[in-house]
Amino acid sequence: MNKVIIYQLIPRLFGNTNTSCIPNSSIDINGCGKLDDITTDVLLKIKELGCSHIWFTGVIEHATQTDYSNYGIKANNKSIVKGIAGSPYAITDYYDIVPALANDIEKRVTEFKDLIKRCHNIDIKVIIDFVPNHVSRDYCSDAKPNGIKDFGQDDDSTIQFKPSNNFYYITNKEFISPDHINSNEWSYKEFPAKVTGNDCLSNSPSIYDWYETVKLNYGIDIFNNNQRYFNPIPDTWLKMNDICKFWISMGVDGFRCDMAEMVPIEFWNWLICDIKKSNPKEIIFIAEIYKKELYRDYLYNGKFDLLYDKVGLYDTLKEIVINESGAHLITQQWQSIGDIEDRMLNFLENHDEVRVASDFFAKNPIKALPALITAIMLNKAPYMLYFGQELGERGMDCEGYSKVDGRTSIFDYWSVKTVREWITSEYKETQIRELYRKILNIASSHESIVKGDKFDLQYVNPFSTDYDNSRLYTFARKYNNEMILIVVNFSNLSFDIKLNIPYHLFEYFNIAPNKIYKTLDLIEQIEDEVFLSTNNKIELTIGEFGYKIIKFSL
Repeated sequence: MNKVIIYQLIPRLFGNTNTSCIPNSSIDINGCGKLDDITTDVLLKIKELGCSHIWFTGVIEHATQTDYSNYGIKANNKSIVKGIAGSPYAITDYYDIVPALANDIEKRVTEFKDLIKRCHNIDIKVIIDFVPNHVSRDYCSDAKPNGIKDFGQDDDSTIQFKPSNNFYYITNKEFISPDHINSNEWSYKEFPAKVTGNDCLSNSPSIYDWYETVKLNYGIDIFNNNQRYFNPIPDTWLKMNDICKFWISMGVDGFRCDMAEMVPIEFWNWLICDIKKSNPKEIIFIAEIYKKELYRDYLYNGKFDLLYDKVGLYDTLKEIVINESGAHLITQQWQSIGDIEDRMLNFLENHDEVRVASDFFAKNPIKALPALITAIMLNKAPYMLYFGQELGERGMDCEGYSKVDGRTSIFDYWSVKTVREWITSEYKETQIRELYRKILNIASSHESIVKGDKFDLQYVNPFSTDYDNSRLYTFARKYNNEMILIVVNFSNLSFDIKLNIPYHLFEYFNIAPNKIYKTLDLIEQIEDEVFLSTNNKIELTIGEFGYKIIKFSL
């Protein structure tokens, strides 16, 4: 079994090869990537990085300023759409595919099914977004199966909360969009106003709220001390269950669940247990969680398979890379989550975070490689790679709605330079991708990394003339007859180090001390021998932002 490595890909941006995009422009000017651009050849190149899953972000139909009313799709009001292309997290139809992603709009669902087949044919599993907390203010499903009712269709909007309602209402008040002043098409009417997706209870949310969305009601009275009404099962639960099963029937293998912590844990327990009980294949559920105090609850009671670890390892590694913290904090971080560290989804980038090569992070992709190695090799946890990260994409474009913020826009029609050049074989900076391919494949193919135990060597190598524990981090992984020693350097200095190996490591890993073991540098492919003993320090030279990954044959 290989390590799970998920490749996050935004189709709208991924296949767009337009070299002359103009900020804040339409699809006609800037173009749009298509599902068909993700060919088998492209998928094989992603797989060669060691990736086992692809998370296709932004494929479910969402609010947009592009008009598809000629195809029977309701046009969205511009005052409640963020960006020209729109946010993938303002869903307008849970049962449909974004029309912009299709070469033949009327066959958009078929084109997505074909993409799933291409993935499955080369043994890549497919993950999509499940956005359960909120929908677009313009939600209207024209593709729902027979017998399915729209959200809010049977609501009693005269009262704030009712367990059987799908939405919450701010009675006797009309919704006012913060964008209506700048809109020439202020025709959107919402009366009474619905509660905004980020729990904003005002009928006039700010530009900083998720004003383009409305919050879904899971049977919790947010106006009255969050009292719970789960019997009978709320209608929203049933609707969401139908939606998940619809996409599973299409061939989807799992869901990245947006803002899972804003949806009651009782729902997740009910949904995930039901889905897994009724499906012969394994369906993976990944929760976007930012409150560490909820981690265990959502894993053990919510039944999630994996959780984002943004506020844990990601934040720690970022602080170390930008020299705001020392490498010794990695030890504190993994110890703080203890028994659940292998169920975190580690990453250095995703659509919400700045690019590691941006001016807001490492500035240079090479400087982030020590963090990459730590994130993917520290434990058994899966790793997520964001498209273009392996190419050194800097995310420093001004796309329109998204300014120069070090992120790749999810709101605009745009073309990502490094990805575009890679797809069209014009990509020149091959070094960084080759290093990613090598590192990711080491992580995904060696049993010590995939299944092995960890021994943190930081405590026995305190700051000294032989070792700088604020900029260096060292740990070992072991499984069966293999141990891998990993040393990373987060600084622009080169170090000649002498590593202490404690007797406890020999006990913990059941390794005989005072023996010569054959070694292989997995990056440089250099063979050697090392006398492994508590009395013999391992001498290594670690270059600036360098690393050593050394396999010991036991």
